Amino acid sequence: MPAHLDPRLLRAFVTVAAELHFTRAAARLYVAQQALSRDVRRLERELGSELFVRTTRQVTLTPDGERLLPYAHAVLQAQDDLLAAAGQTRPLLVDLNSPGLPTPRRVLHRARELAPGHELMARYESGLTGAAEQLLAGRLDVSFGRFAGLAPALRSGLGHQPVRYEPMALVLPEDHPLAARAEVPLAALAGETVYAGAGNPRTPEWTDLARSLFEGRGIALAPPAPLAVGDEEFQRIMARTRHPILAVVDFPPLPSTVLRPLVDPVPLSPVSLVWRKGLVHPGLDALRRAAALVAEEEGWLRRSPDCWLPDRDTAVMAVP
Repeated sequence: MPAHLDPRLLRAFVTVAAELHFTRAAARLYVAQQALSRDVRRLERELGSELFVRTTRQVTLTPDGERLLPYAHAVLQAQDDLLAAAGQTRPLLVDLNSPGLPTPRRVLHRARELAPGHELMARYESGLTGAAEQLLAGRLDVSFGRFAGLAPALRSGLGHQPVRYEPMALVLPEDHPLAARAEVPLAALAGETVYAGAGNPRTPEWTDLARSLFEGRGIALAPPAPLAVGDEEFQRIMARTRHPILAVVDFPPLPSTVLRPLVDPVPLSPVSLVWRKGLVHPGLDALRRAAALVAEEEGWLRRSPDCWLPDRDTAVMAVP
C-alpha cells in the first residue's frame, strides 16, 4: 500500500463511480477525459487493484472498487471539512430552478450577505426531481422545491428545511374569459383544461400536486406537450393551445398574459430547501439561516384557514 494517496486521485475515482461514465465525469471535474483516465489508472497502480471494469458499452465498479468507495468518500469529506475550518471551501452549487422565481433567489441573496467570504454559485435545473438526481450524484449541492413530491428512494438520501407555502395562480392569455377576474375561484375552472407540466421528466412533483388539486373539481390536466424552452417558445405554445397554466403568485410576467391568484380555497405549493445528506459546507449553513430569516420576516410558513394543501405535504413540511 502507498504511504500517501493524492486526494485528486480519490476525487477522480468517486466522480467516475458516481457517473459510471468517463466522459461525463471528466466534464464534471473540468478536466480532459484522457487526464481523468490517467488519474484513475495511477490510483489503481498505487493500490494494486483494478477499480473499474471498462467495456465499450459501460463502466462498472469491481468488488475492490465497491469496497474502496465509502472510504474514499470519507477521506474527501474530511478534506472538505478541514478546508472549511481553514476558510478555504469550494464553491457551493445552488439550483434556483428557474431564473425568474423569486423565492430561491431571495434566500440565495440573503445567504450571500450572511457568508460574504464563500462562493455560492447559482444553477438552473428547472424542477426538483431533476435536481435531486444531480444532488445525489454530487453535481449539485442544494436545490428548492416540493420535497413530498419526490420518490421515497430520492428523499432517503436528502435533507430538507421548509421555506415557504407559495399561493398558486393561473397564467392566462390576456383575452381569456377568466382574465377579467381579479381572482379565479377553483370552481370557475370546472370544465377547463389546465397545463401543469405533464410529461416533463424534471417536474413530476409539480404535475402530481396539480393532479391532487384538480381531482373531484372537474378540472382536466392538459396532456404532455413538447417542453418549451425560453419565453418566446412558451408564449407560442400557450397561444396555440390557449390552456391556462398552473403557476405561483410570484411567477414572472410574460407578454400578452395575465397572472391571476387562485382562491376558494387558496391552493399552496410547498417549497423546501433541499440538500444531500452528509453535506458539510458553511454556504449550506448560511442558506439554512437565510431561509429561516426570510421565512420569518415574510410570514412564508404561515397558512390561512382557507388554504388547500395535501395531507402528505402537511406532514412533510411539519418535520423540523
